[in-house]
Amino acid sequence: MTTRVAIMSDEIGWHTRQLQAALRARGAVGRCVDLAVCQIDTTAAWHGLVIPGYGRDLPDAVLVRGIAGGSFEQVTKRLGVLHALRELGVPVYNDARAIERSVDKSMTSLLLHAARIPAPATWATESSAQARRIAMRETAAGHALVLKPLFGSQGKDLQLVGEVDGVQHPMPDIDARYAGLAYLQRFVPPMAAPGFDWRVLVVGGRALTAMRRVSAHWVHNVAQGARCEPAELEPSLARLAEGAAQALDMDYAGVDLIAAASGPRIQVLEVNGVAAWQGLQRVTGFNIARAIVDDLLDRKMARARHLVQEEALPPERRA
Repeated sequence: MTTRVAIMSDEIGWHTRQLQAALRARGAVGRCVDLAVCQIDTTAAWHGLVIPGYGRDLPDAVLVRGIAGGSFEQVTKRLGVLHALRELGVPVYNDARAIERSVDKSMTSLLLHAARIPAPATWATESSAQARRIAMRETAAGHALVLKPLFGSQGKDLQLVGEVDGVQHPMPDIDARYAGLAYLQRFVPPMAAPGFDWRVLVVGGRALTAMRRVSAHWVHNVAQGARCEPAELEPSLARLAEGAAQALDMDYAGVDLIAAASGPRIQVLEVNGVAAWQGLQRVTGFNIARAIVDDLLDRKMARARHLVQEEALPPERRA
């Protein structure tokens, strides 16, 4: 019987085509579905969900490629569908819990801190006055800060706060531009010119490949113009990236790391639960989509089948 995988994405493009091709190579079928058009309907089927293209059935697995932005209520419903699929026994890769942990930068920071994964000092506050006091204290100690949107991505709307290269960057109005919340991270100055950071891809708990993102600008995201260079996956990079993915309980993750002149030599900046890999693919010698699909089919789905079989056994025979 053909394995049917729902690729949850709000847009069809290079990544979804790569995943569909990788699924076809394994004898499976990938159908793109936008979570925005999935519905909760307790009259439609026993499970109470409507997943377009699957009638009264559910997909055999779900691979989350993208979740469209929207109101708090809309996003809550979309994540609720993913939560429901998991509770109904459908393997979801990454599941809603992992996505929530990575999308919320403050939760990412807390989980990395709890797991003792080195990362820049971080603060999150709803008080403008407190944010200014943090900036003043850090400036006095010789540190600048980076102000980030809590739910931002692709390096958008990042702003320096404090003095960098002799230029003073004031704290903006967080109510007007940052939804009333200041997420602040200690700025890690570049150790070379041009500066760079690393993106490491972790799949199924293993770091598989890495690249350097190089840019004359202090923001190193590819979407902001950084160039991709191949990078050796050093053991220290792999260990930190794998530890970060494990701390957030992620099936796959794009982990961003940076070299620091003070404190731990390498620090984790962010963990991405719906990571793009087009730039990374250009400098990687194997098919990344195939690695993701193989892990979904061979580990995630196999584990789900094992759990179903185990639950069918009498209690005395369960592992």
